Amino acid sequence: MIRLNNIVATYTTVRGQVDAVDGVDLTIPGGKIVGVAGESGCGKTTLLKVIYGDLIYPLALRQGSVEYELEGVVHTVDTRNGRQVATSIKDYWFKYISYIPQGSMSSLNPVVRIRHQFVDFLDPEHRTDDVIDGIREYVKSLDLPPEVVDAYPHQLSGGMRQRIMVAMATFFKPDIILADEPTTALDVVVQKGILQLLMEIQAQMKNTIIIVSHDMGVHYQIADKMLIMYAAKAVEFGDSEDVFKAALHPYTKMLIESLPTIGDDRMRRGIAGRPPSLWEDLRGCRFAPRCPLATELCLAQEPELIEHKPGHWVACHYAGKTHQ
Repeated sequence: MIRLNNIVATYTTVRGQVDAVDGVDLTIPGGKIVGVAGESGCGKTTLLKVIYGDLIYPLALRQGSVEYELEGVVHTVDTRNGRQVATSIKDYWFKYISYIPQGSMSSLNPVVRIRHQFVDFLDPEHRTDDVIDGIREYVKSLDLPPEVVDAYPHQLSGGMRQRIMVAMATFFKPDIILADEPTTALDVVVQKGILQLLMEIQAQMKNTIIIVSHDMGVHYQIADKMLIMYAAKAVEFGDSEDVFKAALHPYTKMLIESLPTIGDDRMRRGIAGRPPSLWEDLRGCRFAPRCPLATELCLAQEPELIEHKPGHWVACHYAGKTHQ
């Protein structure tokens, strides 16, 4: 289980500070695949970095905390005396909590063989031949030839590099895997293979995977839970089946309606307008200027993320009601 306690994550820029994640407060259950969706700039990647404890300038955790249990110990990423604190969490990277970054093309060191990148985070005394042999066997189990561990990244295809990133993130069977756009820039056949691989790994390890993707179709295939973000806010969270069959937030409904379906040749419409700039003085519901159902209440008062029905949370004044 991961508990997000009113997270506010801020970037320092030449224009000042901007909140890329603003007031996210929810509990992510363990042993599930959780999909995170929303337009570019809504805070998805920043939220993963906060959970991972990767708080490197210009990113800082201005408010709130993240709590999770690893090896029977509750670890906390929080703020103390104005500074971000990750309590020993970096010692657990890749072993108990791992991260699959965006873009396999640029995530691997181009001048270092794959086998060395696997063991970079191990103490020197643990970088043994037995470990290297174990890596060969593991990549083989993920449908990669064991010889790839002796190769340089440029000698592998994009799909192979992405599988290597998944292998590196899962080799030590971590409790939590954070995957940021793991299928970006891959063709649909390779995408399917990567998604199937992640599902098989989760089914075997019974761990928690949080996967970020713009593609609602990806989430429909893989996710047990869905978190929808808009303009740095969490606007809907619940079981994937509930979200896709009975979405409560207008933004979620529009995202789902944009999905093409077999036999449906109707013209798809984009969402009018654009997301607000996070530099603006944001009041009320941040989606209200684009929402066809918005009222004066929506423009004036920000809705809270509340549990509309068991396990299904939404931030909308009129969720489940008829808009006037």
